[in-house]
Amino acid sequence: MNFYIELQLLPDQEVNLGFLWQKVFQQVHIALVEHKVASNQSQVAVGFPDYRQAKFPLGSKLRLFAKEQATLEKLDIHRWLTRLEDYVHIKGVKPVPNDVTYVSFVRKQVKSPERIERNMQQKAALWAAKSGQSLSECLAVLEQSKPTEPCRLPFIYLHSQQTKQRSPDKSSKFPLFIQMQQQSTSQDGSFDCYGLSSKVNGQSALATVPHF
Repeated sequence: MNFYIELQLLPDQEVNLGFLWQKVFQQVHIALVEHKVASNQSQVAVGFPDYRQAKFPLGSKLRLFAKEQATLEKLDIHRWLTRLEDYVHIKGVKPVPNDVTYVSFVRKQVKSPERIERNMQQKAALWAAKSGQSLSECLAVLEQSKPTEPCRLPFIYLHSQQTKQRSPDKSSKFPLFIQMQQQSTSQDGSFDCYGLSSKVNGQSALATVPHF
């Protein structure tokens, strides 16, 4: 990743930072989907320079990275954020500095409490049918290994475009949990349409972005 654009989020008394992250990142995601190079693959990656370094877990800056300057120019992120121009300052394309470290930002799949409960009920019902034990006995055993620790990773609430299309009446809102992993060197790889590192086609290493 040789070039980047920095987006500075500008909350005020009426629009807080969490709400602004939702709106901005949703638009960035839609832009990356429109410019994808393969199924759920993007040439543009995202970076969070203030990840867990500020009062808000993701800070107030978002960077878009690409190998070629032309890729960022073609993305034309200004067009996707026109409605939010009072709340986002978009800087010009710049080359990545020489003195940087490298990290991977990845999506962490986290089951909601409702989904965990639903899965437990299903497992207990299957187990009871096979073993002959009562449903309450099976649930009691499964309860001992039930996940209880909530995920403390930074996240952004987004709307699933697929859920909206498939089930318009169903809530499409979900938390996108984001984990940062330190890497020793720059590594090529794949990014999904959230701009996050992802492994495809048997790749052994996660792709990196500069961190500075």
